[in-house]
Amino acid sequence: MTDWHLYIIRTASGSLYTGVTTDVERRFAEHQASGPRCARSLRGKGPLELVFSQPVGNRSRALSLEWRVKRWPRRHKDELIRGERCLGPAEVKNP
Repeated sequence: MTDWHLYIIRTASGSLYTGVTTDVERRFAEHQASGPRCARSLRGKGPLELVFSQPVGNRSRALSLEWRVKRWPRRHKDELIRGERCLGPAEVKNP
């Protein structure tokens, strides 16, 4: 089973982008390249910084968690990045 990861990228302006992938390094490189595989909301927003990444289990769990985190207020995302907030056990289960 392939582990999916939730990741957060900070743009040059300080905004945060949340996504999921099975290969964080590859996906971050795609975003940095600003090519056709880059998320539209990140194009031209560099330099980009990968500020958070965590394995979250299977694809279904990853997409559900991504949806939840995208709806969090900014302060909760900042707390997660600083390690002051955890992804709860109801949100992340070990594969």
